[in-house]
Amino acid sequence: MTTVTATDLRNNPAAQLVDVRSPSEFAAGHIPGAINIPMDQIESRLADLSSGPIVLICQMGKRARMTANLLEPCQHQIAVLDGGTAAWIQAGFPVVSSVKTRWSLERQVRLGAGLLVLVGTVLALTVNPRWLFLSAFIGLGLTFAGLTDFCPMAEILGKMPWNSRTHCKTPLANAEGSKSTQ
Repeated sequence: MTTVTATDLRNNPAAQLVDVRSPSEFAAGHIPGAINIPMDQIESRLADLSSGPIVLICQMGKRARMTANLLEPCQHQIAVLDGGTAAWIQAGFPVVSSVKTRWSLERQVRLGAGLLVLVGTVLALTVNPRWLFLSAFIGLGLTFAGLTDFCPMAEILGKMPWNSRTHCKTPLANAEGSKSTQ
């Protein structure tokens, strides 16, 4: 697998840049000129890839390498940005940020599920063994989400205030005198 450094990429930007992170991670900060095709969508979006060289980008490089392995049979000219977006930022190169940084929904689900399993286990050991059913229920929910690609916890977290979209003032709204929130 071919890798490129942030400096090499900055000096030779001839390749198509494909960021394989989630849309919220991409919006929080990405390399200028990169397009967002999340890793789980890459195989269904092969038509969006150029026929020339492609550089895959993620946060640290792991997901980009995994995606490169998925694309290997397609015989694209694939390279991975060594160290990912973090290496790009560490090199002092600019990033495009279109939203304030927030955790991806996937990360929020992992945290929530992990905390519930931990709480259920601790309560089962210290209060009542029946609390173990909470951990089992979360395990069942994660299994269901993996099999069906539908996660009720993600649906609930997606509706929380910290995950709601910010409404920005638009020139049209200002011209009409209507109030918008930021």
